[in-house]
Amino acid sequence: DGCGHTVLGPESGTLASINYPQTSPNSTVCEWEIRVKPGQRVQLKFGDFDIDDSDSCHSSYLRVHNGIGPTRTEIGKYCGFGFQMDGLITSKSNEVTVQFMSGTHTSGRGFLAAYSTTDKSDLITCLDNASHFSEPEFNKYCPAGCVIPFADISGTIPHGYRDSSSLCMAGVHAGVVSNTLGGQINVVISKGIPYYEGSLANNVTSKVGPLSTSLFTFKTSGCYGTLGMESGVIPDSQITASSILEWSDQTGQVNIWKPENARLKRVGPPWAAFISDDHQWLQIDLNKEKRITGIITTGSTLAEYYYYVSAYRILYSDDAQKWTVYREPGMDKDKIFQGNTELYQEVRNNFIPPIIARFFRINPLKWHQKIAMKVELLGCQFSIGRAPKITMPPPPQNKNDDKNDDFIHSVKTSLQTDKTTFTPEIKNTTVTPSVTKDVALAAVLVPVLVMVFTTLILILVCAWHWRNRKKKSEGTYDLPYWDRAGWWKGMKQFLPTKSAEHEETPVRYSSSEISHLRPREVPTMLQTESAEYAQPLVGGIVGTLHQRSTFKPEEGKEASYADLDPYNSPIQEVYHAYAEPLPITGPEYATPIIMDMSSHPSTPLGVPSISTFKAAGNQAPPLVGTYNKLLSRTDSTSSAQALYDTPKGQPGPAAANELVYQVPQSVAHSTGNKDE
Repeated sequence: DGCGHTVLGPESGTLASINYPQTSPNSTVCEWEIRVKPGQRVQLKFGDFDIDDSDSCHSSYLRVHNGIGPTRTEIGKYCGFGFQMDGLITSKSNEVTVQFMSGTHTSGRGFLAAYSTTDKSDLITCLDNASHFSEPEFNKYCPAGCVIPFADISGTIPHGYRDSSSLCMAGVHAGVVSNTLGGQINVVISKGIPYYEGSLANNVTSKVGPLSTSLFTFKTSGCYGTLGMESGVIPDSQITASSILEWSDQTGQVNIWKPENARLKRVGPPWAAFISDDHQWLQIDLNKEKRITGIITTGSTLAEYYYYVSAYRILYSDDAQKWTVYREPGMDKDKIFQGNTELYQEVRNNFIPPIIARFFRINPLKWHQKIAMKVELLGCQFSIGRAPKITMPPPPQNKNDDKNDDFIHSVKTSLQTDKTTFTPEIKNTTVTPSVTKDVALAAVLVPVLVMVFTTLILILVCAWHWRNRKKKSEGTYDLPYWDRAGWWKGMKQFLPTKSAEHEETPVRYSSSEISHLRPREVPTMLQTESAEYAQPLVGGIVGTLHQRSTFKPEEGKEASYADLDPYNSPIQEVYHAYAEPLPITGPEYATPIIMDMSSHPSTPLGVPSISTFKAAGNQAPPLVGTYNKLLSRTDSTSSAQALYDTPKGQPGPAAANELVYQVPQSVAHSTGNKDE
């Protein structure tokens, strides 16, 4: 009769003396037999030890043994007020016996201890809180059985828990560890807040708490998101029930509390069963397998209808035909979840391990007045690569269970929608964990590729800009040693003939003139030694008769050869009328242009023609006619009288004065004695 709070799990547990933390009664005894898996050993840690030692551990003591039964051997015998045992007591086998004996005494709280297998080196007890650890973040192992009536917590997730709260009890409230299994917790310490909310979750009630200097939260896997009841992701057609409450109020209005009303935080009435018994159910089709980690429930949320469910069990299925009742690992009884204690408060329960299923049923077992509730499911997408599916042991078969199962499947009402369509096997439709690596790789490669392409574009733009600037600074025709005007005139020889309205009038030759042309006799000196005067930039044979001439004829008249040119050409090729350089022994001036006056007998006297050459002084050249005609040198004498200027250094007319050349004119002048 000396046993107090006791939870013995497969890998860990908690045990305490009777009435702990109050004074244990006199003359009581309790013995605990602890077994773990073969090949493992047991370690024992005391959270509190306060046993009367007035008779030197004779009548009041705690004794630990290796093994169970008559063959057990003693590890140690302990007693003392406020006894501090910092180390762990370790067994030599997978079995341990703990014996507590209480004699006659007036004080002493007894003890509280935790045990686990020896591979849990960071074991703590249910009495440890965050203020016992100085690290800002740490990992600890909580034993099973830390939901104890003599410990309290303040706060809730995600805001955090007050630093005075029991770490393991808060872990159970948060849903990160199971009270029947224990487990690892990852604790993060941060600055406290002025006010801590209270809530009910996993059979643990968190109280409202005042300001504290620090608080703690838990790091989790993150699989605690809502699955679509509140948001509407789950459509109405996928929410069904065993029956529906339908009734008329005093005004005659018909009220139907349908299954689709069972959405958490949805304004209006909830779902309610037509019959209030333990065979009613609310079913949710998730459309495919999901990892379900928890459930949140409320009552009717209508003040005039004080309805709520206070206890329920959970069933799940892959095909909506064969159902499994949720049980905790190692347990042979169905898990009964604590529901609401009033119609408004949200109560959360977590599934450790999580449920992997498509179809989810809530079977109310206890309720207030009528079965009515609103729910939300917590969890995430299921991936085989992330977590294996937990297979629960089959429930024991007996006559009562068979009857209950048969009744659950046979309950049908006029509004029951038990026929639910479902898709074939979809276990491999979720994304595998390798996608995470691909996403991380893409997150690195995409910015790098963008930077590379951006750099190439900038280089191309800079090169183009530099090239344009270089062209602008140099200019196509802006070279210091070139004669721009002469260069352009020479280049125009290569350009194709354009329309007459945009260009100068070309020189045209008649067929009679072409027949008398012959190749020029090119002086041999051109090939041996250059003359004093530069040759034209563009020379050579002109390929067509419409090639541009060096001189422009007078406006209004057609340019042609007036007389027969003695340079007849059998191949009918035409040369430019450029003046050829003279040999070194001959005159240094080019062949003059001869003006024929005989071809224009009608020319009125007194109108001078413009000569190609100008004599020294202001003497006007003789009147030889009105129009100028281009003639080449002749090999024989001509009847037309020509006036030659005397080259420098040679005898002849006007030798006394030095002659200069006049630039050929493109237009005829009507006034005499005017030089250009």
